[in-house]
Amino acid sequence: MRILQVIPSYFPAIRYGGPIFATHALSKALVARGHAVEVYTTGATGENGAPTPPGRQEMDGVVVHYFGTEWFRRLAWAPSLGRELGGEIGKFNVVHLQSVFLWPTWKGARLARSANRPYIVSPRGMLVKDLIRRRNRAVKSAWIALIEKSNLQHASAIHATSEREAQDLLRFGWTLPPIVTIPNGIEAETPAGAVSSDVSAATRDRPYALFLGRLSWKKGLDRLIHAFSRVGEGFLVIAGTDDEGLSRPLLKLSADLGIADRIHILARTVSGTDKQHLYRSARVFALPSHSENFGNTVLEAMRVGLPVVITPELGSAEIVAKAGGGAVVAAEPALFAAALDRFLRDHEFAKETGHAGERYVRQNCSWDAVASAMEILYRKVVSRRRVSPESIGQC
Repeated sequence: MRILQVIPSYFPAIRYGGPIFATHALSKALVARGHAVEVYTTGATGENGAPTPPGRQEMDGVVVHYFGTEWFRRLAWAPSLGRELGGEIGKFNVVHLQSVFLWPTWKGARLARSANRPYIVSPRGMLVKDLIRRRNRAVKSAWIALIEKSNLQHASAIHATSEREAQDLLRFGWTLPPIVTIPNGIEAETPAGAVSSDVSAATRDRPYALFLGRLSWKKGLDRLIHAFSRVGEGFLVIAGTDDEGLSRPLLKLSADLGIADRIHILARTVSGTDKQHLYRSARVFALPSHSENFGNTVLEAMRVGLPVVITPELGSAEIVAKAGGGAVVAAEPALFAAALDRFLRDHEFAKETGHAGERYVRQNCSWDAVASAMEILYRKVVSRRRVSPESIGQC
């Protein structure tokens, strides 16, 4: 099968997360299963801070076509992408659009309809009413009315990564095609090399709770610090890329709450050996997000035997509950603090819970299993068979 992925930016390197990692991991797994996968995208900024030049590259067997975005970069507007895609889209069996609110998704949907090619949309957690109200409400509401609603309604199917995301989509009250739930997977990482000095310094105090991910308001880091101020033992390490400049206000909040000496913030991208060291030396992983369609870091933590404490607003809460790999609790400070406190105080309980999560993730949440489930969906839409609103993922 020839599969086309359209995503606004694509650079599966350390500074990017979420949709890009998931799209590349899925594409790589599909290639391993014998499919031809090509990605059409814009010139995202890479690790060296420079845009990826236009052209064709191959990554792990996935053919990636990059196009320039000279104007309206926030919308990923790339006319050259549209021109080339218009001539090539008919060569693919199925089109998979990996985003909403951005120009490549709109263009990909429009061209797929013109070429009579089935397409699937993965909103990747971007269509949540509460998040739209909080950020750029007027602009996003207009975009939905003029563009996104039609893109979704004409799709062959919509892909959600969790039942929570599927329910968020249904709350808009639109007449939608079938929503199929297939979760993200997880890849093994083998540590190699020495741990960086700043990571060693941040983790020398034990036991510690860990947050690892992009430092964003959406992740509820202020809620985490408020909760941790009620925890009587241990330390908190917060690590991740700080594109929103949150580290300074978070440090001030820690000082105001009298726990600045128990908080370590690594405001940088963490990967490889450093990332694995953070996971493997922590006592518990914490993620009190306001909303998260999945939460890849939750599975990463569970895979190495680290118990997790997360809020119900995460799509991966379903997996945590099923696996018994941690606690799913409300973000109310006293409740979240009590869950963290138990893991920090009781090492044996933390180990037992972590082992349960590790067993489940290793057995059920590989990217090959995700690709297998996605194959079923692709074949249904290509053959124009009826797609039932269902969960066909194995994790």
